[in-house]
Amino acid sequence: MAADFAVVQFEEIEQEQFPESGNRHRKLTDPLGCTEMRINTVTLAPGERTAPHAHEQQEEVYIALDGGVVEIEGTRHEVSSGGVVRIGPDTIRSVRNDTDAEEQTWIMCGAPQLGTVDDFGQYRMPDDT
Repeated sequence: MAADFAVVQFEEIEQEQFPESGNRHRKLTDPLGCTEMRINTVTLAPGERTAPHAHEQQEEVYIALDGGVVEIEGTRHEVSSGGVVRIGPDTIRSVRNDTDAEEQTWIMCGAPQLGTVDDFGQYRMPDDT
């Protein structure tokens, strides 16, 4: 049986702007050939944050490449460089860059795959009921 794997350098994947926030993302799901999960990066400039949101049926893992802050249900948690955070379905989450000088990049993995790669999967904002 042939090995099923892929290797990419995420810095070589074109960045796109998330439509609502303008945050810069790299979509890695298709380049890696993922079929059971979604994977993206988000790079935040100083003062930027992702919009608080939840996934009704998706568990996510965030990996802080440069450290940063993850906000879970309104509570801030400092995450050091290389820190890993698991977030269950229906939990309101966002990441933020509270520095005034350095960009921060997060790798975000979610399973199972929901929605489409183009719409970053199914998610809801806190005000959506």
